[in-house]
Amino acid sequence: MSKVIFGFFAVLLMCFVVTASASSLVYTPKNPSFGGPAAYGTYLLNNANAQNQFKDPDAIRKDKTPIEEFNDRLQRSLLSRITSTISRSIIGIDGAVNPGSFETTDFLIDVTDLGGGQMSITTTDKVTGDQTSIVIETGL
Repeated sequence: MSKVIFGFFAVLLMCFVVTASASSLVYTPKNPSFGGPAAYGTYLLNNANAQNQFKDPDAIRKDKTPIEEFNDRLQRSLLSRITSTISRSIIGIDGAVNPGSFETTDFLIDVTDLGGGQMSITTTDKVTGDQTSIVIETGL
């Protein structure tokens, strides 16, 4: 009788045994910065920005009126042209440094050849008197 009970339990156990199968685990990154698909980039960035609770204290007012934006662009354009003109005056076509003083409405710019391939540019704010000096290795 014990052999019959043992056989019964053995058959019953075999009925409930489930074959287990396994495969190797493979890591697939989601973030494009770590090798994930580039299509996830915008989605992840938008989610991060939506969760961001910190605000830039220096960016209190980013929305400018059209006239403010126009004035900013005009000012940047004019400063760029003035800078290009002064740069051409300081360094000639042949690449030689032309020492001297240049004056704008707000600034006085002194260019000095220090010798040994170095030149010094000192910018002075006429209103405040603040000065900024730059020493450049010209290699000439």
